[in-house]
Amino acid sequence: MQVALFMYFKVCRMTVEEQLIEYAKQGKLVTHKCTECGHLHLSTAYYCLKCGSKGFEDVVLDGVGSIATYTIITVAPAGFEKYTPYAFVILQLDDTPLRISGFMAGIATPAELPVGTRAHITGFDERGIIIEKQ
Repeated sequence: MQVALFMYFKVCRMTVEEQLIEYAKQGKLVTHKCTECGHLHLSTAYYCLKCGSKGFEDVVLDGVGSIATYTIITVAPAGFEKYTPYAFVILQLDDTPLRISGFMAGIATPAELPVGTRAHITGFDERGIIIEKQ
């Protein structure tokens, strides 16, 4: 299934944003790996941040890791009131230096989400990347 989706994305020439959304819906994260030094990038880069190379290949990672930090939102911005309380979290992905931000529903107090809590990407919607505790 993973190879078929990867080929579909390449043949249909989905944008980077469309790929990010589709993989997030499957609990995955598409990254860009430098073909010279192997450094991973979250977004499209024109040059590798580590070595300056212009060559990249897509790498799909499992969206699993641990919570590095977060902010609990109890007074939401316009349009997000129905989701409160929630946490805007930073997920440190396993086995990489990469971190990604996302939305975790139902978090009202710090006791509910200690730093280091295991979590994973579960989807994407109007809030952005959805992250849930494992």
